[in-house]
Amino acid sequence: MLNFTVGPVQTPKEVRELGSNQVPYFRTPEFSIVMKENEKLIKEFANAPENSRAVFITGSGTASMEASVINLLTEKDNALIINGGSFGQRFVDICNIHSIPHEEIKLSAGEELTREKLYSFNGKYTALLVNLHETSTGVLYDIDLLSEYCKENGLLFIVDAISCFLAEEIDMAKSGVDLLITGSQKALACPPGISVIVMNERTVKRVYETPTKCMYLDLKSALDNGERGQTPFTPAVGILLQINKRLKLIEENGGVKTEVERVKKLANYFRSKISDMPFKPFTTSPSNAVTALKTDDDSAYAIFTKLKDEYGIWVCPNGGALKDSVFRVGHIGDLTTDDYDKLVFALKEIIKGVE
Repeated sequence: MLNFTVGPVQTPKEVRELGSNQVPYFRTPEFSIVMKENEKLIKEFANAPENSRAVFITGSGTASMEASVINLLTEKDNALIINGGSFGQRFVDICNIHSIPHEEIKLSAGEELTREKLYSFNGKYTALLVNLHETSTGVLYDIDLLSEYCKENGLLFIVDAISCFLAEEIDMAKSGVDLLITGSQKALACPPGISVIVMNERTVKRVYETPTKCMYLDLKSALDNGERGQTPFTPAVGILLQINKRLKLIEENGGVKTEVERVKKLANYFRSKISDMPFKPFTTSPSNAVTALKTDDDSAYAIFTKLKDEYGIWVCPNGGALKDSVFRVGHIGDLTTDDYDKLVFALKEIIKGVE
């Protein structure tokens, strides 16, 4: 199978081979060294400010989204949430479950967040929560605009970068990001099961000051154990070893800028190859990580099915109201231009069949 989804993605051979090894015992000095390396490299790649910390949660990105909310916000806060799709809605749902006061900037599917829309919200907010790349629609929000808004209003800036970390330029120090989330199965190109939370110094302080009614997602415990290169509970040891290998490969191949440029080139290559095909970009603000395409007819899910069943190729289908009109093609993971040539060939054949 060729995998053009946005998670799980195709894993490099060197990382994949680690998955065939026996999982080692982890309460050892050797594993602590690995975890310290993981934290160091993740922070470097995010350009996290001095005294920042990174913790590794055995759980999908949603686990770290929920952990971020419950460890930082209380009923005394008032969060502003960018809600432009299913993942923005997830932040809304988490705040509802935990009784965190909030207001949402509701955007239609594929809609870009404009300065006018953002600055029309001028309530007494304490935090801004955003899925920087709304993966369900392919929209990338303007981090500079959001950063400016948060700095002007003194807001805690919480960024889900799960699908755009290592696919877009993200600089925590420059943008004033207080907390950043990513996951193992996206541009890190490892199996799913680990999510990562990077926190600057003031966020770490706030975690210790905020009471949390949860054991597994208590970031105080994660931070304390991380000091010795460990986790509070049994982690996904094998995936953490694969993350270590992947981070070192990125470093050896030129670092995060080289990786972002590689993903960007793949995205541009694919978009140029389909410019004469009957698809329209679903958003005017696309990310490097994925291209969301709208079909001229109701064939999107049929295209997904044909690619899967007849060509052994995975792309991302959409659900709900967009199921038959939109599909997405990812650009993260171990992919090449040759892989995209195969996808484009299959798409052209399918279109001929549809016509």
